[in-house]
Amino acid sequence: MGRNLAEKQAIVTQLQESLSETQMTIVIDYQGLTVAEMRDLRNRLRLTGALCKVAKNTFMERAIADDEQWQPLSELLSGSSAFLLVKEDLGGAIKAYQDFQKATKKTEVRGAVMDGQSLSQADVKAIGDLPSQTVLMAQLAGAINSVIAKIAVGINEVPASLARVLQAYADSEK
Repeated sequence: MGRNLAEKQAIVTQLQESLSETQMTIVIDYQGLTVAEMRDLRNRLRLTGALCKVAKNTFMERAIADDEQWQPLSELLSGSSAFLLVKEDLGGAIKAYQDFQKATKKTEVRGAVMDGQSLSQADVKAIGDLPSQTVLMAQLAGAINSVIAKIAVGINEVPASLARVLQAYADSEK
């Protein structure tokens, strides 16, 4: 039994709402996945704040029709498409997908769209290889702390050097 027009419009509206909250959308070919494997992928992505949506390509075409930011997505719509909607943790979601892909070897990234730009498989992999946000914050904090410590040592060295010079002068006068 097919869907009626209202159900189809509801699906398109739901896709539009999901896309409005998304930073990046990755399109994968999910053909050959079992229901259990699809559940596993969704669970892995959920931990990173991402969603996996399976929708007809025509529904996605209608969802992106009036949104220029997602227009490059239309180039990726062919065959069996699943959409990984990444809201916050880009690297974490991509790593979760890559771990799933290594375990199943059944899916393939067709491409992605972020900030109105189309991304290739290599681009998606490069983003996944970046350190996580917490690691970057720790590295930045360490760099700032190092600079502050060097400044403190430098400031402390000026009076110490002056004291040594005065002491040497006082000793030479005796």
